[in-house]
Amino acid sequence: MTKPVFTKEIIKLNDIHSTIDIIITKLRNDVGKTLKRRGGIVGISGGIDSSVTLALAVKAFGADKVIGVMLPEKDSSDDSKDFALELANKYGIKVIEENISGALEGFGCYTRRDEAVKRVIPAFNPKTDKMKIGIPPEFLNTNLPPVFYVTVIFKDGSEQSERLPMNEYLQIVAASNFKQRSRMSMLYYHAEANHYAVIGTPNKHEVQQGFFVKFGDGGADVMPIGNLYKTQVYELAETLGVPRNIIERTPTTDTYTAEQTQEEFFYQMPFETMDLLWYGWENGYSSEEVAVAIKQEKQDVERIFKNFERKKSTTEYLRMPPIHNY
Repeated sequence: MTKPVFTKEIIKLNDIHSTIDIIITKLRNDVGKTLKRRGGIVGISGGIDSSVTLALAVKAFGADKVIGVMLPEKDSSDDSKDFALELANKYGIKVIEENISGALEGFGCYTRRDEAVKRVIPAFNPKTDKMKIGIPPEFLNTNLPPVFYVTVIFKDGSEQSERLPMNEYLQIVAASNFKQRSRMSMLYYHAEANHYAVIGTPNKHEVQQGFFVKFGDGGADVMPIGNLYKTQVYELAETLGVPRNIIERTPTTDTYTAEQTQEEFFYQMPFETMDLLWYGWENGYSSEEVAVAIKQEKQDVERIFKNFERKKSTTEYLRMPPIHNY
């Protein structure tokens, strides 16, 4: 079968209503027949992915069989709760708030993270300063593996960024991952207490590029938007009636004390561009075909394709089930 010509419109959903029907039919079957559960638990943060997932779950099971769980901690954005409550009110679901700061304190999440930051930037004071880690955008157009930097925003507004040595990078990430794993544990508590399934919220890029925590936000019973590109998630949001404030909100990691977009932390490019590039790469289009369609240089597209290949390869272990040795 001949592939369609690559254009900027190639990943637009031809029939959004049909796509929604397919997803909710499968969701009902997966949860009701395969998992034999009677409803769904969705962790809601006021972000676009969890909002669309919740809207799909409500269409699949009804508002009375969906519970939204808010899981803030001391580093969470104040806006997240407001957006999550607006979402819950829109779809008429029961909402539960579980603050996980105490659990994270117990795990030493904040202490372990801040120790690593202070080894790189000794002037960092976690009581008054904010921090984040990310990949500088210039690494996108190189053939080198990405290098993370830590940025501290001091209380006077000044900033300092330093390249993260491997040990400090690993410690910061490992400590931060307590957040997603603690949230997963709480979602499963409510799922088991209600005989419900945990409805996961990762989209295609998070799954395929490894932008999730194994047994954290990657821990779920079903992932209804796991095969959808980010721009397709936004298409569904419009049709499903997700509140405008959420649709227009910039996606963030909501992990570190300083504000940070997902693009800044991991993806390094706008979603609209990334979706087209990923589609071209995974469907075997040449770098020249894609470059012409999106008006970029061929060599830049080739470098991004290699970056995708590296990300998928190095994060393959995240998508693997436990290995049985016997």
